[in-house]
Amino acid sequence: MINKLEVIINKHIIFYTIVAICFIFSIVFVYNNHRFYERPIAKVIQTTVTETTETMDLYENEDMLFTQQMTAEIKNGEQKGQHIHIVNEHSSSGAYDFSYNTGDELFVSIDQDSTSLTGSITDVKRDKYVVVVMWIFIFTLLLVGRRQGLFATISLAINMILLSYALDIYVNTQLNLLWICGITAILFTVTSLLLVNGRNEKTYAAIIATILGTFISLFIAYLAIWFTSEKGLYYEEMSFLTRPYQLVFLAGLFIGAIGAVMDVAISISSALYELYQKDHHISNNSLKKSGFNIGKDIMGTMTNILFFAYISGSIPILIVYFKNSSPLGFALSLNLSLEIARALAGGIGIVITIPIGIYTSIFFINRKRAKS
Repeated sequence: MINKLEVIINKHIIFYTIVAICFIFSIVFVYNNHRFYERPIAKVIQTTVTETTETMDLYENEDMLFTQQMTAEIKNGEQKGQHIHIVNEHSSSGAYDFSYNTGDELFVSIDQDSTSLTGSITDVKRDKYVVVVMWIFIFTLLLVGRRQGLFATISLAINMILLSYALDIYVNTQLNLLWICGITAILFTVTSLLLVNGRNEKTYAAIIATILGTFISLFIAYLAIWFTSEKGLYYEEMSFLTRPYQLVFLAGLFIGAIGAVMDVAISISSALYELYQKDHHISNNSLKKSGFNIGKDIMGTMTNILFFAYISGSIPILIVYFKNSSPLGFALSLNLSLEIARALAGGIGIVITIPIGIYTSIFFINRKRAKS
């Protein structure tokens, strides 16, 4: 018993030591990775505001315009170590521009004359902030989920790579985006659930329920769009695309709905298997009744989560419309038609997944009963 406990403790020590080393290495690397960038990077070492003017913005609101004089040190390239002078104009609203502070790292374009280096800002180097937030997220997962948290992190990384690869395939080939996203959604489901929950009947039931719920909800959404001839859907936010709007929208439904559907499927499956583990003689009717009660509780909250997740991104543009006295119906229909459609399609997937998850879980539980 003591030897087993020592082995467990040693494993934990080794694991957290590896995590700590990865954390330190990634932080040190991201703060000193300037040489790996092709674009020039400059770190602001001094900044002053030299001019302030009052102006009116596009919507006739008062706005202050500032001229910011900055001195920065170039961190990579042939001019490494030299100072560059940058002029930055920004407004108090900060809608299309930014104010920079000492210590900020910027991507710059360099204009070299006979006396000094001058340049302009092209972008902000944000990778170190992303890495810090990423590690906060990882530590939270490890603290709460421990082993499952580690596998959840791994599955998230794999899914990000899969999505990036799938979109890259679509951009560089003439393959159908809907087929690509459909295959990717299946891979998302299988990798996520197998990594987090392991190979067991509970996971298999959740995988089947997730795939069926997602595909059925997409089919229903497609039928609704076809029967209504897309009336009420405004694709203005996709106007910059050179690909078919409807296809891109339907593919987005795949990726948007699968997360919520997967959550419902594994919640139903896990709950029913827990009930079975506590009482191997529990009847199918009792399992079914418990599953539907759990599903009713999940259904409302998950549908609201989808709605708020989609709507939140449109709040800034809605404020612009409302400030310019646009009618409520016009503003909502023009800006929220796609978001509401996505939320409704995801909600359909959630509702459909509840009975599918219940009957699939009961099927695997009965198989387990038959074997025992």
